[in-house]
Amino acid sequence: MKRMSDNSETIFSNYGIYDLKDDLELLLPNTSIKFHRISDNAFSYFRKNSEGKIVEKIIPVQSNDLKIELAPIRPLNHPARRTSHIFLKFDKNIHLSANSAASIFIHCPIEIGIFLIHDSIHDSLDWITCNSLNSRFGLYGSPDTGTLCKYAEVSSATDYSDSNSYFEGVMQIVLENNLSSSQSISKVVFPITDNTLYYEDSKTIIDGIKITMKKRAAVNIADVNTTSIETDWSMSPTWEDKTANTHMEMELE
Repeated sequence: MKRMSDNSETIFSNYGIYDLKDDLELLLPNTSIKFHRISDNAFSYFRKNSEGKIVEKIIPVQSNDLKIELAPIRPLNHPARRTSHIFLKFDKNIHLSANSAASIFIHCPIEIGIFLIHDSIHDSLDWITCNSLNSRFGLYGSPDTGTLCKYAEVSSATDYSDSNSYFEGVMQIVLENNLSSSQSISKVVFPITDNTLYYEDSKTIIDGIKITMKKRAAVNIADVNTTSIETDWSMSPTWEDKTANTHMEMELE
């Protein structure tokens, strides 16, 4: 909830489950959210972002035992839901020697979901992005047959504790170069619907990926697969279906 410290620094709301009994206010960067009880069996929902966009809804309820969950979700909804793939452009190329392997951490963009919880079911009420100016699409491949992706330029992270609250989570990338020559990778494209998100307080971590560089026929390719992580952090709910294909192949430059 909204709190103010002694030096008037704004404290944003943590992720987690909140009891919705009467009024509730949640504060996030560039966004304010308010629930207000308007009758015994209904709440109003109000959300305003930094661009002045307002979303209002009425939420009928059948009991007093209503909860909401504020949680990080996959960055696939803003400015519109058009794809399940994400295109991450590294700020620095990753160079890997021949027949070697390495592991790195990167920052990965996220969005935030608001879910109603009733009868143990999570119902998606709304979603937001705290970084709308950098939310855009990119195309991997040719203009006529390429893959439409959510696009982001990403930087390296030190470890899982290096999450940028409300804006980015941390993902581990394992790289394996099975080729007889060194390789540099500047980007990765994959279906992020296979990656689960986890949160603690205002931090987010995300299932990782493994990039395997190998030869197929006369072409050098990078095979991308999702890797699960073990953590005691809370798993974020989601409403998205997993993709039919669990990996992505890219041609190496």
